[in-house]
Amino acid sequence: SNSSAESLDRLYPAVGSTKPPRKRTTSQCKSEPPLLRTSKRTIYTAGRPPWYNEHGTQSKEAFVIGLGGGSASGKTTVATMIIEALDVPWVVLLSMDSFYKVLTKQQQEQAASNDFNFDHPDAFDFDLIIATLKKLKQGKSVKIPIYDFTTHSRKKEWKTLYGANVIIFEGIMAFADKELLKLLDLKIFVDTDSDIRLVRRLRRDISERGRDIEGVIKQYNKFVKPAFDQYIQPTMRLADIVVPRGSGNTVAIELIVQHVHSQLEEVRAAWAALASAHQCHPLPQTLSVLKSTPQVRGMHTIIRNKETSRDEFIFYSKRLMRLLIEHALSLLPFQSCTVQTPQGHDYEGRTYSGKQITGVSILRAGETMEPALRAVCKDVRIGTILIQTNCNTGEPELHYLRLPKDISEDHVILMDCTVSTGAAAMMAVRVLLDHDVPEDKIFLLSLLMAEMGVHSVAYAFPRVKIITTAVDKKVNDLFRIIPGIGNFGDRYFGTDAPPDWSDDEDALST
Repeated sequence: SNSSAESLDRLYPAVGSTKPPRKRTTSQCKSEPPLLRTSKRTIYTAGRPPWYNEHGTQSKEAFVIGLGGGSASGKTTVATMIIEALDVPWVVLLSMDSFYKVLTKQQQEQAASNDFNFDHPDAFDFDLIIATLKKLKQGKSVKIPIYDFTTHSRKKEWKTLYGANVIIFEGIMAFADKELLKLLDLKIFVDTDSDIRLVRRLRRDISERGRDIEGVIKQYNKFVKPAFDQYIQPTMRLADIVVPRGSGNTVAIELIVQHVHSQLEEVRAAWAALASAHQCHPLPQTLSVLKSTPQVRGMHTIIRNKETSRDEFIFYSKRLMRLLIEHALSLLPFQSCTVQTPQGHDYEGRTYSGKQITGVSILRAGETMEPALRAVCKDVRIGTILIQTNCNTGEPELHYLRLPKDISEDHVILMDCTVSTGAAAMMAVRVLLDHDVPEDKIFLLSLLMAEMGVHSVAYAFPRVKIITTAVDKKVNDLFRIIPGIGNFGDRYFGTDAPPDWSDDEDALST
């Protein structure tokens, strides 16, 4: 083996359709346990980056780290160490093990007797891997198959992931395909002694995958070791960084983290630029504000008053919500329709020309608008999106969504009670677009918006209709609308908010 000095010399800086019918009843992205929880923070593994350009897409593609190496070389451990040291809130860890091909009946029988070669490039669905990574880099949602190593088959369940600040893709054949290599911004090879890898594989396959020791050794000698020599070890020369000793090499981890941080700084600058874009321009034509009648202004006077009791705040907020919903429905497409009255006369009327209407509330404050929507839309379907703003970075983070099936065919009423910067609303719109809802069929409804939020949403999504009862001009340093309404969710639900939450933080979880 090489000496420590020789091993460190190997570390060097990085070089720059037709859709099948859906059978499920809902589209879900359930909150999963965090990948990593430290004493100071939580790093999430499901969500969406909040930075978008003028087209409503990510301003910069996610940074993809490829982790290659032999079976049981410690790739996942190295990935976890990198994630913790990076100190970024959103990371996707994607394993090549999820992309084994579906086996034929004959191959299933071979696998059961340890006679199928899972360590050959042909065992992996590279087309699906490449398509998935491309979408993740663009910040789009993807469906990841779940592989059962006990039965050597894909489960019926699926897992939905979104793009993130950083994507770590790990697998034994991570560098075995030319098209896949083009998607990797940084390639890392984890080099671990073969004896250590064998011991780790024995422990894992026996304890976690229900194999017997004879079968594991047979598979190792017949497939694993020859595949490493023929397909895996030669790809070490393609790596930007080689990590000898795996997780014990802290020098390599620090080098990797430093390089990735420099890439992420560009992304943060892009979001800051978007937040201030077009703020001096006239309000967009896609904005529709409820007419400020004495009644509407009177209700605003009540709910904006800090002395208003919670009972009155709820009562008059509900009245405003009802008026807002009615106003929004009048903007839907209608077509001529003739009906006959009980007296036998024709009446030239109007009927909604779309398929159906779906309401989507941004939790938690957005759900307070659901009763008003249900009251005027019979049998309306309701979906929910949970977005939480990171108090340290001010960036919105997606944690949960549940949308009705075939939502792409509907007009969608997206509901949030206040919009200050527009960051949470933009993320929610992007999620709807990911589920194929046409941009011009999205109606963003809010009781109160800041001009900054209106401009940001209209700038990113020029065909989304923005509907509100009032627009205030300013947002303060804490991103609260001025003069504003306070934190709507806390006034409505009777909870206390930390002092650094903005009005957009009505979307926070309880």
